[in-house]
Amino acid sequence: MQKRDAPSKRVQFLGLAVIVSIGATIFGCRGDKPATPIAPAAAVATTDAHPRSKEQAMAALMALPELKAWSSQLEKSSGGKVRGALIEYDASPKLIDGKRYFQLSFVENGADAAHRWESFLVAESGNDILVEDPATDKTVTLDQWRKDKQPLARISAN
Repeated sequence: MQKRDAPSKRVQFLGLAVIVSIGATIFGCRGDKPATPIAPAAAVATTDAHPRSKEQAMAALMALPELKAWSSQLEKSSGGKVRGALIEYDASPKLIDGKRYFQLSFVENGADAAHRWESFLVAESGNDILVEDPATDKTVTLDQWRKDKQPLARISAN
């Protein structure tokens, strides 16, 4: 059995393999197996009586065109050595105006480290997705984030 050193940040994300697997399923990155279709975020309505699971929250994020484009560009530009993935950066839901949100980050997942690109809050109930702005320590809506940050321009910069 191989001796392990103290866990690095990359290794601490024990669910990362599962998350990468979810991303691979969404984007058809499992060799020559066809992708399993997952309903887009808007198609999965949630209510207080039927809150969304963490896996559904991740699928909703990975269905965003920005995250699809980022993931595709990362894999293509690295020859498959780097992939986009989601990690849960805090297991406790964040409470904003009485609403609970999953705390997830999109990361560039390489062999040595996971580099955070953006952090999102996905509502447990309803279809709200917020983006955290580290510069102001506030959250913004997806529409505002798209307008202010123009995230699809990021793939042309890579």
